Amino acid sequence: MIKCHLSRYMGERKMKVIDVARETGLHRNTVTLLYDETAVRVDLDAIDKLCRLFNVGVGELFEHLPDREDSPGNAVER
Repeated sequence: MIKCHLSRYMGERKMKVIDVARETGLHRNTVTLLYDETAVRVDLDAIDKLCRLFNVGVGELFEHLPDREDSPGNAVER
């Protein structure tokens, strides 16, 4: 599972979705999907713009968390 920390960065800076959209040029819906963590895919340009806005790296904006199936004791065949 990929966790997006956009809501945290926005909260720290008291920014609204429209503020991020305006400053990055991203569509409001793109920002909302990332904020709500419901985005299925994200354009690399969008990631770049968000990293620049919040002055963070990709690994700070997104975090990989193991899925439940991947946890020890739940072997997953690949």
